[in-house]
Amino acid sequence: MSFRTLVYLALVPSIILHEVSHGWVALAFGDDTAKRAGRLTLNPIPHIDALGTIILPGLLVLSGSAPFGWAKPVPVTPSRLRNPRQQSVLVSLVGPATNIALAVIAAAAFDALRPADPTSDVTRFALAFGYANVLLAAFNLLPIPPLDGSAIIERFLPARLWPRWLRFRQYSMGVLLIVVFLLPGVLSNVFDRALRLWEHLL
Repeated sequence: MSFRTLVYLALVPSIILHEVSHGWVALAFGDDTAKRAGRLTLNPIPHIDALGTIILPGLLVLSGSAPFGWAKPVPVTPSRLRNPRQQSVLVSLVGPATNIALAVIAAAAFDALRPADPTSDVTRFALAFGYANVLLAAFNLLPIPPLDGSAIIERFLPARLWPRWLRFRQYSMGVLLIVVFLLPGVLSNVFDRALRLWEHLL
């Protein structure tokens, strides 16, 4: 099995854990929207987004590019949080933080498995699982709505700039798709930097 296929297989559980973590932290802070929507589950079906979970990663694998993607966003109602301004940022950032933690665990598993059989599918899957989570963390930390990294900008943006930011958010998905499909060099640069950090950990 090719390494890219292993990365693709690793993406699905990684994306689901990313989304579920948003819902669990929101619930801990008082917002049960995700729980009531049935999204605090590891069952992949409720989380699958046809474009982000299946089509885009598959096309990227077939084209030889680094595969990444997204799931249906877990619904969060910031007004239900006990401290919306502070806690909404934590709810957003826990997704990439989960992927970073999974990448560290995968690195430890790869290090433990490698001496016994460095070429086995299990060893290579541990490597692919870490690789996938590094890509997901780096992608989701981009400061473009609706990605999680935009929460940092929203938290610290001066009030006088909010009207411009809200106008930008209307077109942010288009901006994101332009970056993904028309400016792949931007993503490659981000991914390369993140992967180099992870390689140091390995």
